[in-house]
Amino acid sequence: MRALVVGLGRSGVAATKLLVKKGVKVTVTDEKNKSDLKDELDLLKGVDFEAELGKHVLKTFTEQDFIVVSPGVRLDIKPLQQAEKSKIPIMSEIELASHFITEPIIAVTGTNGKTTTSSLIAEMIQVGGKSVFLGGNIGTPLSDYVGRREKADWVVVEVSSFQLDTCSTFKPHIAVFLNLAPDHLDRYASYDDYVNAKFKLKDNMTEEDHLVVNLRDAKLMSTLSRVRPKMLCFTSDSMEQIPAMYLEKFQGAYLNPATTIHLKASRWKEHTFPVETALLRGLHNRENMIAAMLAAKLAGISNEAIQKVLTTFKPLPHRMEFVAKKNQVFFYNDSKGTNVHSLLRSLESFDEPVILIAGGRDKGEDYAALGPAIRLHVKNLILVGEAKEKINRAIGDFSETFLVGTFEEAVYLAYQKSRSGDVILLSPGCASQDMFKNYEERGDYYKRIVSTF
Repeated sequence: MRALVVGLGRSGVAATKLLVKKGVKVTVTDEKNKSDLKDELDLLKGVDFEAELGKHVLKTFTEQDFIVVSPGVRLDIKPLQQAEKSKIPIMSEIELASHFITEPIIAVTGTNGKTTTSSLIAEMIQVGGKSVFLGGNIGTPLSDYVGRREKADWVVVEVSSFQLDTCSTFKPHIAVFLNLAPDHLDRYASYDDYVNAKFKLKDNMTEEDHLVVNLRDAKLMSTLSRVRPKMLCFTSDSMEQIPAMYLEKFQGAYLNPATTIHLKASRWKEHTFPVETALLRGLHNRENMIAAMLAAKLAGISNEAIQKVLTTFKPLPHRMEFVAKKNQVFFYNDSKGTNVHSLLRSLESFDEPVILIAGGRDKGEDYAALGPAIRLHVKNLILVGEAKEKINRAIGDFSETFLVGTFEEAVYLAYQKSRSGDVILLSPGCASQDMFKNYEERGDYYKRIVSTF
């Protein structure tokens, strides 16, 4: 059996190890050269595989029994298109790993909030006394779980559209659909193509499985209300705001009032979870918390364990992360806010005047949708990176706006413009690769600069 692993990132390394362990003859290909992949190759020392680095060789793609493609690799490259024409199976690393997993899987997808919700679910399961593996798009490849001796009671997987693109058999027992909004339009031909990739998560689910779905997302509800798995809904609306068409048969949880989550489902006794003292900020995080609570309940976790996590769970790095308070100015790091929808939800989290640092590499989105929120929340808009001119044309008139040349200048100018009680928010609404390796590096650099004030 021969397999080709395309892309030697974290998932490519994990897939290579798993395949070699299973006795497959593996070739790895990556357009980066050996020196650029030193760290990844070091992780594969002692593993028997062949490597074609620096370029893709078309012939290699057509001589395989199957291909495992990393999520960062575009599917429209010529070698993959040729392999598809040759009827060679192409799969993602999570698809590969799932073939060897028998434990129940909770999969979380959506445009925004996946990592926070996945982490909430995993912590609720753990606090509830059950063992759990957390992986997937969150950073730890699912293939790493296959190689472990000790198996978990539950496997929680964050799943991206790029991973789902090449899934055909992946089947979770519980699937959480958080929200849908335009994203990655630099990679997909249309928004519908992006949405259809997300919906592949449900394709293999049966009546024995469960969906947890955002009631406020019309596209999710119109599609998922017709599928076979049992469905629970979550919403940040109160009971009075739930549409009449869903109210009579409502099963799930809602906010009532904004500081209390109310569980209302026939399979459980009604229960309220106070979240007034929760450390997660913003209505979008209330939605993440409700979704996580429902998934945890389906996993058999007690109300007491869920409540403890809802109250104590801290924001993850780069996701509405409180950084510091300097001279009565509050700094927040939302470097993971890489699309318009995420930036919008972050702005809605603040009543204080906001000085917003935005910009980076454009992903093909329409920034005009930010106009009303910029006008309402943003005192100063500071734009940086490749997309700054495009963003300025779309929303520059809704606030006092500055275009700067460097990231450092953006942060320094934000602090210079701030006054007591202001919030300085890094929420770029763009990818980071114009100036940084990834959003983590961007967020860490922001925090280092703030530490000097």
